[in-house]
Amino acid sequence: MFDPNLQGHLPVRQRLLERVQAERLSGSVVLVGPNGIGKRRVALELAQRELCFRRTACGDCAGCKPFKTDPLPQELPNLLRIAPEGKAGVIKIGAIREDDLVEGGVIRWAHQASMPGTHRWILVEDAHRLNGSSANMLLKILEEPPPSTHFLLVTHRPEAMLQTIRSRCERISLQALEPADVWKIAASAGWAASDRESWVALAGGTLRYLDPAAFALAVAQVDAWLAIAAGESFAAAAGPLLPDKNSPLAQSEQVTQVLELLQRILADTARLREGHTLGLAPWRAGIETLARSPFELKGPVEAIHHALRHLTRNPFAESLLREIAMALKVRPGSPSKKP
Repeated sequence: MFDPNLQGHLPVRQRLLERVQAERLSGSVVLVGPNGIGKRRVALELAQRELCFRRTACGDCAGCKPFKTDPLPQELPNLLRIAPEGKAGVIKIGAIREDDLVEGGVIRWAHQASMPGTHRWILVEDAHRLNGSSANMLLKILEEPPPSTHFLLVTHRPEAMLQTIRSRCERISLQALEPADVWKIAASAGWAASDRESWVALAGGTLRYLDPAAFALAVAQVDAWLAIAAGESFAAAAGPLLPDKNSPLAQSEQVTQVLELLQRILADTARLREGHTLGLAPWRAGIETLARSPFELKGPVEAIHHALRHLTRNPFAESLLREIAMALKVRPGSPSKKP
């Protein structure tokens, strides 16, 4: 009854299946968890199973094939996808109210009758990218979706969503994948056994770095943060940390990823000081140097949290990251500066 190509999250998927079969699934659900763990695929499996000729999301039949295309169609007989667009990477009100996706807009589509034996699924990808107008447009229908219609919001940053949106949705949390599961997928994608230790460590239970270029950039970013923390100047080391204007990712998403990597370095620094196992074990030498220094974690940790909470759609990335770098260099007795 499950997509054989989707790894992990079996308890959650089983629970979702049982609730759909018993007609007890909430009309509005938000799936949360780390970026790149397959939340979107878990949501899609619900719609795919209904169109699968075997009703198992087998992945091989004609009913499943549209779910395996890249890019995935925005509209299928029982599924409508809403996703961020443009360089700003936001979901604008036109995607909800007007004909940008479907005739009459999303709300009209949600009220149409579903095909026999199916529901109408509306998948909102990166739901934290809803802008104020589009989020407010969805509020009423999220509170009372039409019969047999389910909104599936997917996000790795629920704190960035409107509280009024979160309060209308049932929250389902997905955890990071087991190392064996992520490596199985990586190996099938062509990664060599010699890469396993560093790839699994950096992936952290996600599939964010299946693309070699994305992995190489993340390695360079970890090295850059460690160099800055060790005393190298921001100007000399920060190249890999700055957003790429040609990237398909919005600038704010690129900055978020850079800050999240630094969070992991600082968390490992704390773990090492307490005698625990490192997550980023291949970078142990640099983290040991940081852990031995007269360096207080509180300042940079608070600076990162502040930056993530108040990150704008198009931040002044270099200035923000420079401020974070300054917090990394503060030692006891030296002046501090918070962004």
